[in-house]
Parts: sequence; C-alpha cells; structure tokens
Amino acid sequence: MAKPREFKKLVAYLQKIPALSEPIHWQRCDDGTWYVGFSLALEHPLAWSAVQELAHVLNTLSVAEHLPTRFLPTAPPPYLNGPACWYLGWRIESTLPGITPNEVLEWLEGRLPQPVDDETKWIPSIVEECESPDDEE
Repeated sequence: MAKPREFKKLVAYLQKIPALSEPIHWQRCDDGTWYVGFSLALEHPLAWSAVQELAHVLNTLSVAEHLPTRFLPTAPPPYLNGPACWYLGWRIESTLPGITPNEVLEWLEGRLPQPVDDETKWIPSIVEECESPDDEE
C-alpha cells in the first residue's frame, strides 16, 4: 500500500521505535479521523517500554487537557486465532477531525526517547522491576 503523503513521516518515525513490527497500516475514516496500526514484537526487551511511552504521550500526557488521540491494543477474537504474541495489535487513533498525523508526529518526537531508534535511550522492561510492592518481604 502506497503511503498517502499525510502519513509518510509518521509511519517512517514509527518504524524506528524498538520492538515495532511491520507492516504498518493506516486509514482515514469518513468522519475525518484516522488511525495507524502496527504490531510489537512482544519478545523484544523494549516492547512494554514502547507501550508505556506511547500510552503516556498519546493517552495521558496532560491531566488538564487530553490530546485528541488514543493508543490502544486491538485483537481478533482469541478463540479464532491464537496467543497475544501472534495476534495482538496496537493502534494510534485520532479522536477529532482536523488533527493531522504530522501533529501527532511532533508530539511523539518531542516526548519519546531521542533519538528514537537508540535502544540505550529507552527504559528496558525487566520483569524483576515489575514485581508488586506487596511481594516484598
């Protein structure tokens, strides 16, 4: 699928995020909103860091005023396919008409680790760090 000009820069940026898997797909909806979808290699040590960073910027960056975007998981029915490591997808959605992919790109460029493709700039998702405080003795 050829990239419409409006998605070209955002897609090129997303391709640099550690753990992101191709293909990346996108669609402009009839109501003026749009989405970009992709997969993450969940076995990659930075996969959950990527989820956390994207969710923070796109879902909860501002307490006073949420950005007109959502970052969320997508999946087909599990009983028809298989485990999340094979079929879980991720989507960035605009929630208001008029917000452009380039505006979202600017938010991401300004807030994700820089340079985005330098894995040493990302906080690794280490299972030991995710233990519940209640588990400590």
